[in-house]
Amino acid sequence: MSNGVNGFLGDSPLRVIIKLLILSVAVGFLMSIFGLYPDDILFAARDFVLNLWNTGFKTLGRLGDYLLLGAVIVVPIFILIRLFSYKR
Repeated sequence: MSNGVNGFLGDSPLRVIIKLLILSVAVGFLMSIFGLYPDDILFAARDFVLNLWNTGFKTLGRLGDYLLLGAVIVVPIFILIRLFSYKR
C-alpha cells in the first residue's frame, strides 16, 4: 500500500507535505509582495471568461453583417466568372 502512495506522490507522504508547505509559504510570500490575493485571481478569471463570452457573441453577431457585405461583391463576381467560363 505504501509503495502505491509513494509512487503516486513521488516521495513519502511526510516529505511531500513538508515540500508543499515550504512551497506554499514561498508562493504566498511572493503573492503578497505583488499584491495578489486568491479572490482577486478568481474575480479576474471570472471577468476574463465573461468578457470573452460577451465579445465572442458580439463578434458572431457582426459575422452575419460581414457575410452579407462580402456576398454583395463575391456572389455577382462568381456568377460572372461562371457565365464567362461556361461558353468555353
